[in-house]
Amino acid sequence: MISLYQVFFFRPKLIFFVEANQFLLEMKGFNILVAFLMLYGVGYSQNAQEVMEKSNGEDQKQLVFGSEIVANGAISDKEMDIRYQTLSHTDSLETKFRATVTDVCKVKGCWMKLRLRENSETMVRFKDYGFFVPKDIIGKEVVVSGTAFVEEISVADQKHFARDGGKSEKQIESISEPLKAYGFEAVGVLLKD
Repeated sequence: MISLYQVFFFRPKLIFFVEANQFLLEMKGFNILVAFLMLYGVGYSQNAQEVMEKSNGEDQKQLVFGSEIVANGAISDKEMDIRYQTLSHTDSLETKFRATVTDVCKVKGCWMKLRLRENSETMVRFKDYGFFVPKDIIGKEVVVSGTAFVEEISVADQKHFARDGGKSEKQIESISEPLKAYGFEAVGVLLKD
């Protein structure tokens, strides 16, 4: 049997404990939501650094992704194509060159393709998946700094890149054999705005 003493002194404490526990559980859910939103915002940002360069007496805005990079000393896309032709599968070359973007990953901006000459391009990936580029830079000129190499791209990887690039299912299914390609691992990208 419950005494009058238990009703007035223990029951309110029990109710308070239950209400406090529910409040803490609700706050835990809220804190998890806030933490998720913060991580999403940090992960989604491009981490671009804006730099100004004087060109013909005018300031030109440029964006830097990854390690800091300047355009001085960069070779042309045509010269880079000649250097790629001298590389074998086991060689690599530390270099910096300028070229025009022909394609970008439509999902995250985690890779891009640069034109070297009319029918030649290089696939650029970013060191340690450490940075991305904007998805709307096709046709813009960039300067990349990093390591050039020659690679063989498997059928599975080609199909993956084609999906990321927004190709049709018919185009993706037509990929049937490995491809010898020029690769580049960039540590920094300078985008002329």
